[in-house]
Amino acid sequence: MTEALGSTVDLTTTWVGIASLVIFVVGYYFIAMEDKYHINKAKPALFAGTLIFMLIGVYYAMNGLDGNHLHHEIEILIFEIAGIFFFLFVAMTYIEAMIDRNVFSALRYNLVSKGYDYKKLFWMTGLLAFFISPIADNLTTALILSTVLITIDKENRNFLVPGAINIVVAANAGGAWSPFGDITTLMVWVDGKGSFSEFLFLFPASVLGWLVTAFLLSRFVPNGKPPFVQGEKEVHIAPGGKMIIGLFALTITSAVISHQVLHLPAMWGMMFGLAVLKLYIYRMSREVRYDSDGIVCPTVNVFSFIAKIENDTLLFFFGILAAVGGLHFLGFLEYFTALYTQYGATTVNIGVGFISAIIDNVPVMSAVLKSNPDMGLDAQAQWMLVTLTAGVGGSLISFGSAAGVGVMGKLHGIYTFSSHMKLAWTVLVGYIVSVAVWYLQFEILKIGA
Repeated sequence: MTEALGSTVDLTTTWVGIASLVIFVVGYYFIAMEDKYHINKAKPALFAGTLIFMLIGVYYAMNGLDGNHLHHEIEILIFEIAGIFFFLFVAMTYIEAMIDRNVFSALRYNLVSKGYDYKKLFWMTGLLAFFISPIADNLTTALILSTVLITIDKENRNFLVPGAINIVVAANAGGAWSPFGDITTLMVWVDGKGSFSEFLFLFPASVLGWLVTAFLLSRFVPNGKPPFVQGEKEVHIAPGGKMIIGLFALTITSAVISHQVLHLPAMWGMMFGLAVLKLYIYRMSREVRYDSDGIVCPTVNVFSFIAKIENDTLLFFFGILAAVGGLHFLGFLEYFTALYTQYGATTVNIGVGFISAIIDNVPVMSAVLKSNPDMGLDAQAQWMLVTLTAGVGGSLISFGSAAGVGVMGKLHGIYTFSSHMKLAWTVLVGYIVSVAVWYLQFEILKIGA
């Protein structure tokens, strides 16, 4: 990702600053109370994000301020949002393509037909999320595993809610110890605050924090096995499914190479992968294919995959990032960086995790990197701490991370803000364990510092 919004002006005490803060808080309230008011989270997020900048534009026009400055800053913000928007767009398209090709249904059949109970499935999906996210990124991983989760059992909330939280926590924790496992880790790496190998030293803190949370969550997972009808027809991956899986892996690789080697946005590699998928689907559509029963398979259309994308998730990201970008432009996000001098790097960096859960870790990390605060004598260890807390801290609230928002979209009405908060204490315990392991490893044992 690019840098966050560039230079900011302090408009926090003006009418536009106060009004924007009120709009953000009210919008956040309706996002959090999605279940109570039955309003999709994308609506208040999009309304707040667009209105804040409309008011900023009015303020600039009324006071004769330099509109070119606002225009330049909004262009930077649009570029940042587009990077995330199109990254998600392609990832979701691939997931819908794999759903269409029975990839997840076949995985579900293989898991359930072997007689695994709910608790074993809970641990298996969590382990997969933790070890896939460092490669595929936390959002993509969470989308894939939540899809598997909902195909295992669509009705049992006592299994789905702890399983969803486990996937979100595992994906975020797994992404925290890899430079390209999360957008925030990628930003820290690109900014030169840590080398590739230094991120790997966060593995103990990440895995132990997740394991503690998973253990606590597992106590809420019911006994028994998911429904499986004896004689249920075995599900096979449809023609082209395995090739699409390979193309998805190629797409993720091209995104990483685009950003790290070719100095292009990660979404450029993702869009290249979408182009490859479209060409492959075009080739498939021109071939006559038969299923295992000898019946002609229907023609595949890539736009049918795109039509099934969770657009509310994409619009939610647009709105929330625009809203936070507006607050940053007004000067609000600059306040907490001044706390480094007053309270010390360790205290503030631990607090960043809680701020990330509320606001979103991408703009928070952008603000930290832009302000480049004095991290003290152990700056290297402190940058790893803020990387850990920004990544893992997003799990504290359901929409505090991209992974959480993605899973909310996939398990709509099941994994919600309120259902997450009932078990959020388990995530908090894991967060404390992660920070404690970091302190022991980096500050006392001096391993990785």
